[in-house]
Amino acid sequence: MTHGVLAGARSYRRVAAAVDAVCAVAADAHAADLEAVVDAVANERRRVIEIEVAELPPGLCGQRRGYHDRDVIVLSAAVPNRDWTLAHELGHVVFNHPGVPARESFMEADDDLIAYMLSQRTHTVDHGTDMLAEWEAETFANMLLTRLRVINRNDTGVARLRFDEALG
Repeated sequence: MTHGVLAGARSYRRVAAAVDAVCAVAADAHAADLEAVVDAVANERRRVIEIEVAELPPGLCGQRRGYHDRDVIVLSAAVPNRDWTLAHELGHVVFNHPGVPARESFMEADDDLIAYMLSQRTHTVDHGTDMLAEWEAETFANMLLTRLRVINRNDTGVARLRFDEALG
């Protein structure tokens, strides 16, 4: 058995390295707020990341949609925590998690499906590898937002990003 992280295992180091990389890109772009960080990541990747607000099904706060020429982060119009959801979806983009193609992202619900879903006391879905992707995106959002809060606490912004980058 080899030492290290097993394929498909949770790795805080992997997520922390991604947050470090995003913060380095943000510092280079003089970006200290979340939307500016999203723009900086898009520029670094040379792939547009659009942010849209839309009506999403109940319980769905956000969604990353991949198109051949861009990524779109869709935030629910009723999202309880916009920054958290945006950071979470940015995590999916940064990790290049596979997602549902945009044209398949919504399913038409007929009366039988709605009745079935309403009759269930709990709704659990085995997402398999999606569980790891969701954990990575949640952990990424937590780490990134924590770092941005610290950076912006004393209005030091980009200077603090540079200091963090120098310290590693």
